[in-house]
Amino acid sequence: MWNEPTREQLTKLPRFYQTENIPLKDMPIHLHFFIGGCDWYMVEYDGQDLFWGYAILNGDLEMAEWGYISSQELKDLKIPPGFEVDCDRFWQVKKASQVEKIRMGNHWSAKEDCKDNLSGKEKTDDACSGYCNRRNH
Repeated sequence: MWNEPTREQLTKLPRFYQTENIPLKDMPIHLHFFIGGCDWYMVEYDGQDLFWGYAILNGDLEMAEWGYISSQELKDLKIPPGFEVDCDRFWQVKKASQVEKIRMGNHWSAKEDCKDNLSGKEKTDDACSGYCNRRNH
């Protein structure tokens, strides 16, 4: 695995079931792994091998799902001529609803998320559109 997460990064992830009372849209995505058209977004960690998060395989958003993901299986995944799963070094923790691929896979509206992040009289479609454009670039 390229850019394997550090012990410090792993200890910052909530342990299993610590986020179970948080709505899926608000789940904190702590790590992002990827290779080719596959993405794994991690929310919780058991402290040994298993993550709980969101998996998108081969860009198939319709079949993407929340579930358990083995760290060892990600490490073992190799694609000739030598590609390995990579951990996004520049990833910043964000809500699941703020990750475009997760939002699309769950059929969540981007406008709903934008309006949740705007206050008071700013909650117009124009303000939301501007907010989304600033946040996603």
